[in-house]
Order: sequence, then C-alpha cells, then structure tokens
Amino acid sequence: MSGKDDVFFGVTMPQLKDVKNQAPQAICDEFTGNVARNLIVNRDTPPFDNPDLRRTMSLTLDRKAYIDIITEGRGEVGAVMQPPPDGLWGMPPELLRTLPGYNPDVGKNRAQARTLMEKLGYRPDKRLAVTVSTRNLAGYRDPAVILIDQLKEVYIDGVLDPIDTTQWYPKVMRKDYTVGLNITETAVDDPDPAFYENYVCGALRNYTGYCNPELDKMVDQQSAISDVAKLKQLVWAIEKKLADDDARPILFYPRAANCYYPKVKGLVTQVNSVYNGQRFEDLWLDN
Repeated sequence: MSGKDDVFFGVTMPQLKDVKNQAPQAICDEFTGNVARNLIVNRDTPPFDNPDLRRTMSLTLDRKAYIDIITEGRGEVGAVMQPPPDGLWGMPPELLRTLPGYNPDVGKNRAQARTLMEKLGYRPDKRLAVTVSTRNLAGYRDPAVILIDQLKEVYIDGVLDPIDTTQWYPKVMRKDYTVGLNITETAVDDPDPAFYENYVCGALRNYTGYCNPELDKMVDQQSAISDVAKLKQLVWAIEKKLADDDARPILFYPRAANCYYPKVKGLVTQVNSVYNGQRFEDLWLDN
C-alpha cells in the first residue's frame, strides 16, 4: 500500500479491503490457493489411538465457520484435492457432503459426536484436556483458535501451544504432539504429489503416521490411469477412504489475492499452487 513493493503475493481477504481503499490503482487477482488447513492427530498417542475419538473430532468441525470468520466468507470447503472450480480433481459438492463431518447439518454431526464421546466415558462434567499445537503464524494460529472452540462442543478442552517457525516441522516430524493444526501446501493440483507426499505409508509429509496398505494400492492404481474420467472416479474413492479413516481432516481452503501495480507486466496468477509463477522470468516493469 505504501508503494515500496511492485507486487505482493497472498493478500488475505480482510487485507484486500485495505489495499483497495488505500491503493485503488493496484490490480488484485483473487484465487483459492491449494493450501488446505487441516487437523493433525497423533494416532499412536492414547487416547487418540482410538478411532472413535478421532471420528468425534472430525464430526465437530464446522467448516463454514472457518471461512466466515477468517476469510469473511471467501473460501472453499474441500477434501484432500483442491475443490473446483480452481481445482481440477476435487469432489463435486454432492459427493463431498456424504463424507464424515461434511454434512451441512453441524448440529446433527455434533450430536453423533457427543454420543461417541459418552460411550468413551466423557461427559459435560468429565472432559478431555488436550494441547493443540500449531506454527506461531496467523495463518495457523487463527484457525487453531476456532478449532479449540469447536472441540469444546464435544467435551474436549484444548489449550493453544504456538510453536516457533524453526521448530514447527521438526516437531511434527518427530510426532512430538498430540493434536495440531497444520497447512498442507501442494506443489501442484495433481493426485500423485498430493497422495504420495502426504498419505502413503512412510511418506515424509505424512505427519500423523497414517498407514493403510489398501489405500497405498489405490494410489498406485490411480497413478497408472490416463483416462481422466476414470481417474477422477478413483481419486474420489481415495478421498472417501481418507475421510472414512479420519486420516487428516481438511478444514478449509482460504481465498487470497496477488496484488500488483499496473507497471508490472506479464504476471499470471496461479490458482493451484502457491509456489508456481514466482521466478519472474516473464515479468518486466513498464515505467
């Protein structure tokens, strides 16, 4: 806004209002980046080794609330693959609503979650205390605060543990956490990097330790299919399997903007990766 920068990537929706008011000459291209916020749970640490407890956490999520509060209603609900229209492989809404926790009736979901918690011995007067760890940046902290509020609806009381950036990924790779909120930045909107980097057994970015040999076979199968229509069907089946297993519940996809002054020429805003298009080999300044 001061004019000291020619281009700025990742302007948030609340910031965009200020840019338009204070720098009306700036050009801002909006996009839904492939940077899903997600819930991570250490599946090896009791009581989170219990699948019913993990399902409870999935069911309490109100994804629309994240979008309304953090991005002022400008975001997308999706699963592992970036949702359409910016994403090519994400589930259509009618299929997405069939996944655990994606039913728009949040009250119904939470009633089911409380029933599960009560079977596990938790009640309004006997609650589960957890530490919710996340990277100490606004893009992580803000949704983590909302997550803590939503967990209260199912007898889980969370305390925020903000971790310095230099320590965050070493911490999750060591699985030195119980519950956390993380961001998955995908290199490109394609099933192979999304699944192989994050969900197959032993993958480096598989921070929760999720491992299902059946899913690994499905991932290998989809990688060998060239027919787009058939591939989408298998990708959606993989997404359903990941949701059924509560592998890493996706919270939401935020919307943002790349803003630049008219003198910047040749900039193409990428809608499916926060990494692409930043080499500037095709950019120039028309002064």
